[in-house]
Amino acid sequence: MNVGAPRSPLHAAGRVVIATAGLLASGSAWAQATIFVSPTGDDRAPASATRPVRSLERAQALVRAANARGDVTVILADGTYRLDRPLRFGAADGGQAGHRVAWRAAAGARPMLSGGMTVAGFRLHDAERRIWVADVPRGLDARQLWVDDQLAERPWIEIKAADVAFARNGFDIVNPALGYVAAVKRPDRMELEATGFFTDRFSPVRSIAGLTVTMQQPAWDNNSWGFDTVTQPIFPADSRLFLRNALEFIGKANDWHANPYQWFLDPEAGKLYLRIAQDDDIRRLNVVLPRMEALVSIAGTPAVPVERLSFTGLRFSHSSWLGPSRPTGYANQQSGAFLSEVSPIRPAAAWQTCGWGCVEFESMRQRWSQMPAAIQVAAARDILFDRNVFTQIGQIALGIGNDANANLSGVGLATAGVRVTHNRFAVLSGSAIMAGGVRVEAHHPGNPALINRDLVIEDNDVVTVSQDYKDNAAILTTYVSGTRIAHNDISDAPYDGIAVGWGWGYNDVGGNPNYAENQKGYVHNIRYATPTTLRDTVVEYNRIHGVKTWFMDGGAIYNLSANPGAVIRGNHIFDIDGKIAIYLDEGSKHFRVTGNVVETRGKWLNINTAGKMYKRRISTDNLATGNWHSSSGTGGRWLAEIDNVARDNVLVPDRAWPAAAQAVIAGAGVRR
Repeated sequence: MNVGAPRSPLHAAGRVVIATAGLLASGSAWAQATIFVSPTGDDRAPASATRPVRSLERAQALVRAANARGDVTVILADGTYRLDRPLRFGAADGGQAGHRVAWRAAAGARPMLSGGMTVAGFRLHDAERRIWVADVPRGLDARQLWVDDQLAERPWIEIKAADVAFARNGFDIVNPALGYVAAVKRPDRMELEATGFFTDRFSPVRSIAGLTVTMQQPAWDNNSWGFDTVTQPIFPADSRLFLRNALEFIGKANDWHANPYQWFLDPEAGKLYLRIAQDDDIRRLNVVLPRMEALVSIAGTPAVPVERLSFTGLRFSHSSWLGPSRPTGYANQQSGAFLSEVSPIRPAAAWQTCGWGCVEFESMRQRWSQMPAAIQVAAARDILFDRNVFTQIGQIALGIGNDANANLSGVGLATAGVRVTHNRFAVLSGSAIMAGGVRVEAHHPGNPALINRDLVIEDNDVVTVSQDYKDNAAILTTYVSGTRIAHNDISDAPYDGIAVGWGWGYNDVGGNPNYAENQKGYVHNIRYATPTTLRDTVVEYNRIHGVKTWFMDGGAIYNLSANPGAVIRGNHIFDIDGKIAIYLDEGSKHFRVTGNVVETRGKWLNINTAGKMYKRRISTDNLATGNWHSSSGTGGRWLAEIDNVARDNVLVPDRAWPAAAQAVIAGAGVRR
């Protein structure tokens, strides 16, 4: 029978009534609840369409009162929901007893969950350089600022390796033309950024005395050993160095045409300085400063996960991860993974002797950390993100099943049935999506409940990502059992478009002979006799273009390590200049690469077979067949004797694609 709205047992300044709809099941006391929220609502209101509540926290409380008795829908009206702290969803916030909880936008609305504050009240500070200043809360720090929805840049100068002399604790400036750096008033706000063959490292400055720059520890130590380091990049000619974040650097780069907005924040004084474009009216600019390091945490426990929870039609914006500004810096290793812990056995001269790995560095191999995302999902099942917008985020946007150290909850991994569909990811400082962990519990968990399973990423637009952390792949999945990445459109990214897998074969059955013999990698690490959790990754029907804009290394589609059942199929890759299109890196095994259309002036297909060690089958059992490509270039050893076979692929140098290839091109990308 059709019933009216039942009363809720909750009280808040009087009895609260939750709007309900639907038919009651036989013997049921509750069918469906609808909770209405508006930025202009009142938390004492009954959460009805005409009298919505105001805060998301109040809506959560009402959900918990209703979700065991039926499905619950939370409808957000248009407007901005300012977060003072991350919004946390635990097991109690998901669907109970088989029911579902849905958070969605009202019809025609685009509600925004924002961790930022709008900055106003600017005063002219330096007319010649068009710098204005405004008051902000003292103690507030951030690494990002958005002006009219575009990322402003922290002021910088580019230097050459020959301009400095590296040392154990920092460097000396040896180019007299850079003497003005010594006069920077806030050297403790400055940092060195170094981009190499595949790394993007940040080391904060501790102090400057004369022309001697002393760096913060342990950031400097961790950034100056391992692979592709600050002091010993793999290819020095392709590496770059920048000094960033000094008020005195505004306008120094002579790159005014690229980004007119440069800014500097002084947290102690509570001052934000902003250079604006010529002819701008400061009063008309929308300036947003983030106040939070993360926006949303969704996590139960492996035993009691969050279940049956969805988010539809929302916008998530304005976060800033501060990790690189801390003494640990950002000792980047690859794709959002970094070293922050201190090694007790690091040689004092590692900055000179361990630029191509060493046994001591390998002792840290299983202790890398992951960049925390703005929206974090762990210990959760049957979670849906559909038709949302993730934009103006100062790190990775969406983290799924990452290690515990990348989650506010302190709980990691353990995701199943997460679906990310028809969303837009744009104007991000890091990746759009990072799924899976990199530590031991990710690849060889002691508890099967920790395994990340059954992930779907499809029909998403991904554009203008990794703006600050250029090492981040647009989409990265590591140790996940069963991933489908399909029908996405990915563009404007400095590194890989889609990267899957992890570990360089290190953690696969029997280990990697290259690391065993050349780096003595198993002196400190286990040589596993069982497979990792990585398998059945399908990358298909994606449209990938305008990626690889910064780094030579990596590929538009990229893999690491053994991936049984893996398929790369029906993708269209183009506009990548002379970069690698499909790259099966070290340890890649069990791939089928078929039916892709690849346009590049470089290598359309590459495999890392570990040089002279190719006969050791470090990368093996890979088949590439039935692909169309505009360049004949391939890399690595494609030899039947090591079960790497490339056959029946069609070279089309004039890009006059046959009908079958045109069908692939037409079918790749987002299904609107």
